[in-house]
Amino acid sequence: MIFETSWEVCNKMGGIYTVLSTRARQMTLHHGNEVIFIGPLTSVAGAPHFIHQIPKWLTEWQAKAEKELNLPIRIGRWDIPGKPAVVLVDFKPLWNEKGALYYEMWQHYGLKSDRGYGDYDEASLFGIAAARVMHSLFTYFSTSVQEPFYAIFNEWQTGMGLLYSQIHCPALHTLFITHATTVGRSIAGNGKVLYAYMSGYNGNQMSQELNVEAKHNVEKCTAHQADCFATVSELTRLECRQLLERDPVVLPNGFEPGFVPTGQAYEEARQSARRLLVQVADTLGGQHTEPKEAFLMAIGGRYEYRNKGIDLYLQALAEVNRTAENRMCPIIAFLFVPAWVAAPRTDLQYRLTHPEPHSAMQHPSLSHWIHEMDRDAVMTELHRLGLDAVTFPSVRVIFVPCYLNGQDGIFNKTYYQLLVGMDLTVFPSYYEPWGYTPLESIAFGVPTITTNLSGFGLWVTQSEEEHNHDTPHAVEVVMRNDHQDDAAIHEIVTHILNYASGKYGSARELREHAQTLAERAEWVHFYENYLHAYEIARHRKN
Repeated sequence: MIFETSWEVCNKMGGIYTVLSTRARQMTLHHGNEVIFIGPLTSVAGAPHFIHQIPKWLTEWQAKAEKELNLPIRIGRWDIPGKPAVVLVDFKPLWNEKGALYYEMWQHYGLKSDRGYGDYDEASLFGIAAARVMHSLFTYFSTSVQEPFYAIFNEWQTGMGLLYSQIHCPALHTLFITHATTVGRSIAGNGKVLYAYMSGYNGNQMSQELNVEAKHNVEKCTAHQADCFATVSELTRLECRQLLERDPVVLPNGFEPGFVPTGQAYEEARQSARRLLVQVADTLGGQHTEPKEAFLMAIGGRYEYRNKGIDLYLQALAEVNRTAENRMCPIIAFLFVPAWVAAPRTDLQYRLTHPEPHSAMQHPSLSHWIHEMDRDAVMTELHRLGLDAVTFPSVRVIFVPCYLNGQDGIFNKTYYQLLVGMDLTVFPSYYEPWGYTPLESIAFGVPTITTNLSGFGLWVTQSEEEHNHDTPHAVEVVMRNDHQDDAAIHEIVTHILNYASGKYGSARELREHAQTLAERAEWVHFYENYLHAYEIARHRKN
């Protein structure tokens, strides 16, 4: 049986949700009912995408577990391809045990939890709660299941759960996956040079300097205690060797094609998205644009201004604006980056439902109000670059600072439902352990620009070499390093102009190339790596 836990099970916060939710179908195809996910119980009702439908084979365990665990749980299925079983657990009762639990971690591993801050306590207690659920499941099923039991823990947030399991349920074969190292992300996020100085960094020293000591220590200890330690790309493998001092196996992230509409449904979804995107942009700017004539592009992901390359994206747009006078189509560039959002703009809501001609609105580059607008990095840079003018320049920029969950108040569509309408996406990341956003883009038939500093960018380069570059311009991999941002910006600008002018091919040709490349990155090809990881865990335990 396979138990897997993450803070993002039925709780979308970032890319790990995509990893798990797209991998689940391959897991259920390989292992059937032997797969159970464990996530946080975030509300009495359960969680988004949680189906309160208890699998019959868990009914008897439920009655037993509720008495033993003394933790509120919800059992059902995760509403994703594969519909795997899921147990959501409320970790809040463990606050009463926090002191004793942390003392146990100090006794066995020397962890100093008093140096934790922020989300350290919540993550640690959830990890232990998830581990207790796994132990209860193991105790119940081990009498009838003779095969090994595997427990997968994702990121440092669940690391203490693995450490707790090593003490209280050592029969579990444990796998720890770090999707990005705590210290590596912190070095990059604090504007320090990561790659050129990698060989000189000491993880323990840097964790103290960057004030992430407790999280790093949990992560490093978990990496060494796990029966199998893994990461998602060769980039993070280098980080793990240097900063965590253990060499992991590499488990690349794939994608599940069931998320992408096909045939007529695809065409209808694309046209619906384009109409809405252009309508919002035109309403903000007081303009009229034919959706079929517009060139729509976007960046998306977490609001990590430097790590995700948001800075380079905006600077490239400013340069395109200066050089696109003879363009063949109007360019509208979106930023789907959740910020400190306050509320959807009621003035924009009104105009969208009263589509008579209007002049440009105040703040024509903003779809939702945000707190402390004058301190926001994107808004500040848009103003500095002159991309927020009431009289729009050649390139119109729209900042969408909210989670696109289908209920944002303006678009009321999910990220995927808007992504399908794009002509291009740009993800010029500086720190990107894997890079789901460009993979999602090509899966939806949208060509993308990424960098050699993303795990996905490295995989694309290798794949294209193996297949003699048979999917031209599906993905353009821009060369980035710790310095020379100007060269990367120039390369991005060149690619944007070539896509927008049609030099790289028609939208249909690019879509076909993109989806052909995406097929090589489906989980059906990548899940074999996990089967190998399970064997590593089993042999080390034995």
